[in-house]
Amino acid sequence: MILEQQIERAGLAGVHAKVLEGQRLSADDGLLLYECPDLPAIGYLANLVRETRHGDLTYYVRNQHINYTNICNKLCKFCSFYVKPKDDRGYVLDPEQVARRIHDYGDAPITEIHMVGGVNPKLPYQYYLDLMRAMKAARPEAHLKAFTMIEMAQIQRVARKPMEEVFADLREAGLESLPGGGAEVFSDRVQEDLFWTKADSEDWLAIAAAAHRSGLPTNATMLYGHVENTEEKVYHLARLREVQDETGGFLCYIPLSFHPERTEIDHLPGPTGQLDLREIAVGRLMLDNFPHIKTFWIMNTIEISQVALWHGANDLDGTVMDYEITRESFEATRQRLTQQELLGRIVEAGRRPVERDSLYNVVAGTEELLGEAAG
Repeated sequence: MILEQQIERAGLAGVHAKVLEGQRLSADDGLLLYECPDLPAIGYLANLVRETRHGDLTYYVRNQHINYTNICNKLCKFCSFYVKPKDDRGYVLDPEQVARRIHDYGDAPITEIHMVGGVNPKLPYQYYLDLMRAMKAARPEAHLKAFTMIEMAQIQRVARKPMEEVFADLREAGLESLPGGGAEVFSDRVQEDLFWTKADSEDWLAIAAAAHRSGLPTNATMLYGHVENTEEKVYHLARLREVQDETGGFLCYIPLSFHPERTEIDHLPGPTGQLDLREIAVGRLMLDNFPHIKTFWIMNTIEISQVALWHGANDLDGTVMDYEITRESFEATRQRLTQQELLGRIVEAGRRPVERDSLYNVVAGTEELLGEAAG
């Protein structure tokens, strides 16, 4: 009764009714959720959806991130990772070097390799195919998730083939799914300001849909906390939802927080826990046709991610090993949690950890580790 009164005072009674009845929220509902100051009420509503779908389960994967090049010609103002093509700091890993990075963690029980990089105009089509084959040879049992939609636009450009043929070639070489990066915010205004050289939102969505039709599931993201506005974020979520209605190929939605350090817009404030939690919650409520919502603990911190498990998130990503996109030095890239540490954080948050594979199939054997973590 007290909780219902709080929801009523927050102006969310209509949203609450839709959530209970399993109805789709409107764009106006999305605007209301972003503008409502009562984050606990929003988190409660998102948690209702989360627990209806997943109960107290929280998924994680044992994964390794690899960035094959930091050279990029897109010049995004929000990016601290890239260097221009002629910069001395630029690197390109050849297939053998990527294979060695995989072998470096040969003793770790990794089940997924997650690989992305800059848009490097000098790389030929064969390079990407050789990269896939080298990775698969280095760890045949691992699922290969690679190349954002923006990278795929470049790969198609050098391949000079229809996108469907490019996806077929990459699948034959070992590609099994795509991450969801590069979406940023679906807004012509924001694109013109921050990432004018990239493919636009409709191109991103079209490439994602083509991947789905080719049998390659993907994730989806949104970069928030820079110059975007509320209406643009709601539009972004609505467009993702529309494509998912058509293809059903999105596995997971991952809101990504903008980190201003070492970017061209470093005068902007960094992310807050309140903002991170709201984006998780609104994503869960608006994306009724997305099975999973991830809190990416590398960007959100593991502590905020623990709280996010009660604000709509049911996936904590994974062990990660090394992450370079928002880190400033080699040592700082070593963002990792052991499987036991990850389990312990999930249990501490009051949730039940379940190891998954890249397609969200449950991996056997979690219960034994869960007992150790609880102890």
